[in-house]
Amino acid sequence: MASVLAYRPGTSGTGTASTSDDARRPSLNSQPSYRSKHSASTPPSDDRISAPITKPIDAARPAVFSFSRPALPQQNSMIRKRKRKVRSQYPSDSDDKHVEYILVASFDIDRGSIMEHQYPAPIGGDENMLAELMLPDQAHMRTQDWTMFFLHKDNAEDEEVRREKLEKRKAERLERLKAKEGEDAVDEDEDDNDSDGSLEDEDLRSVAGPPLVYVLNLVTTKQDNSVRRGAVCKAMAVCTRHPFLHIYKPLLLLALEEYFKNPVVETLSTLYDSLNAMDLSLMPRLSTMERLILQASDVRDVYVERFEALHEQRGASGAELTHSPSTGRTRNGGLPRDTHEFETVLPYNGIPIPVKVPTALTAETVGDFSLVKLIQTFSQPHATSPEPFKTLHPHLTTSGALTHPIIVLLNALLTQKRIIFIGHNLPSSTVAETVLAACALASGGLLRGFVRHAFPYTDLTKIDDLLKVPGFIAGVTNPTFSMHAEWWDLLCDLTTGRMKISPKIEPAPTTEGTAYFAPGGLGAMGGIEKGGGSGSSSMAAGLGGSSSSVSYGGDATGDNFFINSVLTAVNERRGEGAIRAKFRLWILKFTRIAAAFEELVYGASALVVSTPAGDVVSPASSPGLTRTMSGGTLHTATNEITRGYGYVWPTLSEKNRELAANATRIEGWMKTRSYYNYIQDLAVFYSYRPIKTIDLQHCHDKLVKLRLGPDNAAALYAAICSAVHSTEQIDQLLVTVVNTNPIPAAGQASATGPAAMQGMGGSGIGASATWGSAGNAAGGGGLFHLALGLFHPRLEIREKVADLLARVREHEAGRHFWNRLGGFERAAFERVESARRDREG
Repeated sequence: MASVLAYRPGTSGTGTASTSDDARRPSLNSQPSYRSKHSASTPPSDDRISAPITKPIDAARPAVFSFSRPALPQQNSMIRKRKRKVRSQYPSDSDDKHVEYILVASFDIDRGSIMEHQYPAPIGGDENMLAELMLPDQAHMRTQDWTMFFLHKDNAEDEEVRREKLEKRKAERLERLKAKEGEDAVDEDEDDNDSDGSLEDEDLRSVAGPPLVYVLNLVTTKQDNSVRRGAVCKAMAVCTRHPFLHIYKPLLLLALEEYFKNPVVETLSTLYDSLNAMDLSLMPRLSTMERLILQASDVRDVYVERFEALHEQRGASGAELTHSPSTGRTRNGGLPRDTHEFETVLPYNGIPIPVKVPTALTAETVGDFSLVKLIQTFSQPHATSPEPFKTLHPHLTTSGALTHPIIVLLNALLTQKRIIFIGHNLPSSTVAETVLAACALASGGLLRGFVRHAFPYTDLTKIDDLLKVPGFIAGVTNPTFSMHAEWWDLLCDLTTGRMKISPKIEPAPTTEGTAYFAPGGLGAMGGIEKGGGSGSSSMAAGLGGSSSSVSYGGDATGDNFFINSVLTAVNERRGEGAIRAKFRLWILKFTRIAAAFEELVYGASALVVSTPAGDVVSPASSPGLTRTMSGGTLHTATNEITRGYGYVWPTLSEKNRELAANATRIEGWMKTRSYYNYIQDLAVFYSYRPIKTIDLQHCHDKLVKLRLGPDNAAALYAAICSAVHSTEQIDQLLVTVVNTNPIPAAGQASATGPAAMQGMGGSGIGASATWGSAGNAAGGGGLFHLALGLFHPRLEIREKVADLLARVREHEAGRHFWNRLGGFERAAFERVESARRDREG
């Protein structure tokens, strides 16, 4: 579930005398915040976390290689030891159950599918429908099969109580924030529990609705000559609100086997008690930003301090780290080997079954699926024998008839088309996992609304109910579905690896946005330069035209370049985490250019939550454009360089070209539930964002993508440094780094270069570096572009950047980003600090 990339050391040296063994450590030269408990010469004995280098440093060696911690000025000493109490995601005193219901169904030759038991109480709803879902088509043909389905079971009374508690906590938080105005930012309320993300999560739940009931179902068929049919077919399912329901598979296997021997309710009672005895109280709660940082990192000890703090808190409260016979809970007394997963034990009939629970999950991530498998299924046939789509649609075939199938699937999900995955003669588990993978593909951890309208497995008996759901995503095994093109918009055949667009798909309407960029429209006349890709050729791809008419590299949307980078990562076995990170960045970029599209065409965007400083800047300048033109690159005046917001393009023509190519896809998305859900989520995210005075992502993107003079670069560096001090603000900066994707405009061979200053040209970050670095601990470029400020011609800017990097280095997650900086940047940092120490005496 939480795949972790193997550590690959960077090509640039660190400037230390570390050996090759040192270089292969997950995190080099780390100094955890709990380091104070150990002496400087005695590192923690646990070798599972990143250990500091303990080799003595030669005193005669120049100070540039010592990387000593600088003495920070008092006014900048914002990063202190964590004082707040670390809270658990699943406290031991919580009344919430891991598993709410256990169901057992069987097939009777006379009565069909029947429900045998529901424990501890009836779940409600149509029992016959549940039994049919638990016993899929052709279940008797296989010895064993897994299925999955979702139930919308809401408790109105509980939700009302939750809302009342949420409103009370939000009011208390507002009062605390008002009381703290004007106080020193260093002072942190030890009892303040907002920073752990619990309040933000509850706020998001209030707009998203209560979580679904996820049902994991195991079907087993056993030959028995004593019965009429010659076989006995039974299914057992667990119903849980946890999206990591795949961890229960081992217990389901044992319990169903036991149920065949003893088909009594006591068997279900034992399973129910064992599942709910799982102890997750030592798994810390992380905020939304912290979860993103953890998922983006391939280092195995990110936030290990949180796990240790929970252990210390339990010890301080007098709790025993022992096995409790009364509850069966096993309390793990050691730190995790990998903080991406929490290892615990499920006891069943005296058998301790180890399981790994993902520590950080994002939206629409349910079960154990593989994006790599999904991509390979539909990419291999297309690579060996490409077949053009016979039916073209502006929302789907954004690069013409030979649009890559994965891009077509992504477009169909974003524009809320009816999608069916069919796997004739394949296990039901295969189609179910593919449906879950498709939901995560389009969500990217940012958008939601896919899982609530997904049917991992369904059959013909439920076709009437299925057709009532707009934009459903369903998995089936019956080939009859493929014969009814009126039932679906996109059919994905898992057996052949081919996709088919329905000839009866509803045509895309002409909208103001598509007309704006059509030949003769305002967008085509106002910004798309002839010779660099005309408006008509760019729109040809967006309207589903032939890809041969697209100029400027033949990839106006940039989709071909993106999918090629994904396939390269798959072939290089970069891992599931890297692939998910690539699609997350793609979705993030799509939402940001959609905001620019709305502002340009309609004058305003619901996807933009303006910052106070950004309100004075016109929408046209929000993508980092306008003001003055110099060599085709746009710059804003120095006093306005930090006031923009949104996506950044190096030139106006590149902006218009990319917006034109994506116009139909964006217009299709603007009418979907994921679009409106994202607007609600953005409002929640903004209310908890620690930095509101500037658009941090926008400012950082300008440093990455634009050629800037010393004055403009200085303004950006100064704005970022002055905005980032507290722990939460550094969290936001690290998320900004993770989200930074230095992709050039569609079809461009190379990017303009980061933060070109006096005497410094572009960095030469080209197409090969665009999507390739996603998924590592340093994000697209790590702290590199911030560290370039250490070479700025102004002394005060160099020292401000050094102070910022020092604060990042002291941060519990930022220290891992610091460790990824090369020796060249570290040497510059030490040189700045050494000069300051010499000057100050």
